[in-house]
Amino acid sequence: MPQHPDSTGQSAPRSTKPRWLAALLFLAAIALPPALYYVLRAFGLSIYLSLVIVAVATGVPAIWSLVRRRTGASIITTYFSLVSLAATLLAFIPGSPQFLMARDAAITAGTGAWFIYSIRTERPIVYTFTRPLIEGRMHWPGNWEVHWKAAPRFRRMWRISTVVWGLGFFLDAGLRSFFAYTINPDIVPALTTAMYLGTNIALIIISNIFYISSGIFNPHSALFATESG
Repeated sequence: MPQHPDSTGQSAPRSTKPRWLAALLFLAAIALPPALYYVLRAFGLSIYLSLVIVAVATGVPAIWSLVRRRTGASIITTYFSLVSLAATLLAFIPGSPQFLMARDAAITAGTGAWFIYSIRTERPIVYTFTRPLIEGRMHWPGNWEVHWKAAPRFRRMWRISTVVWGLGFFLDAGLRSFFAYTINPDIVPALTTAMYLGTNIALIIISNIFYISSGIFNPHSALFATESG
């Protein structure tokens, strides 16, 4: 598959990692924190200490990866590394186990705020995240940057999608905070992990329905009409 130029005109590097391996590593990264938590609890550690150990054990590798890749790291890699850094730092703020469990809500709310703020920047974050993943792989008519610069509806579609993702993260954060303070603490790690998957799957489905209804697969759609046309 040919490489696609990024916004600077340079070709995006092709990933040498097989897709199945990348998916497996992604699922492992999601499953390992709650699995480690329950192993520590089975060995008799307190809820609070278990949560701190999990935060450090999962955060340090991501932080090291960010430091090691000071240059050339993708925005997605940088984002997840910064989230891990925030989770690790929050783990050392004194408070109840419920407060520590609610840290994920604070991070998720911060992510939602970042998404919504990005619609005021040069490129909304959903556009930035999505482009290197699927540009040229789903029969997109033409180059994304060409459409971004020329087609106002194309730009509006990505801004609306970014707001939807931001609001979805705010809703997710509210539910995480509610669960952290109202249910058995030992249920929360598994529940919030399931919420992470559920929220992202739901937002992906909603976004793709929106993209299709906007005419993304129709090269003659008004979505790609230029300002002059």
